[in-house]
Amino acid sequence: MAISEIVSDESLLPVLKTSAETLVQCQQLLTLLNPDAIPPDSNAQELALAVSKQQKILFARLAQLRGQNRDAIFRVRDTKQSTAEARQEIDRLHLQLQNLYYEQKHLTGEIAACESYDHKYRSLPLIPVEEFLQLHPEHRESDEHELMMARINHEHAEREKLEQARQELLKRKQALIAENKKRKDDLANLDQDLEKFIDAAKPIQKIFEKEY
Repeated sequence: MAISEIVSDESLLPVLKTSAETLVQCQQLLTLLNPDAIPPDSNAQELALAVSKQQKILFARLAQLRGQNRDAIFRVRDTKQSTAEARQEIDRLHLQLQNLYYEQKHLTGEIAACESYDHKYRSLPLIPVEEFLQLHPEHRESDEHELMMARINHEHAEREKLEQARQELLKRKQALIAENKKRKDDLANLDQDLEKFIDAAKPIQKIFEKEY
């Protein structure tokens, strides 16, 4: 597989191109310096000029290649830094997502516990919904929560009325008990007065019995 098929980063393609051109330049220079490839009748001065020209071109290619390599290294460093920062951000978001997941799980459990909780208001002896709506038609459009609150308030008000009536009856009962006690005391006093009267009348009764 060719190196150009492995490296797909567009910023590295010029480096590969310059490297290939430098390789060709090296091969050309080596060809000029190969004693076996030099013709016997060649001019030494012209050969030296050709070698010098190829060396200059090679040095220029090498300088260009070093610059491109340096730039590539800097880009790799920047890419590593960006990748590390992106990884940190991903890790932070992942941790945040996990926290949200656990919070959602906790809230779901709390909601389920609240929904399954045996609230005392469910056992209250409230009047049926239809009967309540007949008494309070303004709540026909209320939602389930508002309707339940209204029914509980209605039951509370009714119980307060019943408690007030009970207190009134209790006061009347206390008053009747006190009145009955007073009458019993009056009757007891009357019995005592009557017994005293009878005792006082006994001598007179004896006198009448002697005379007749």
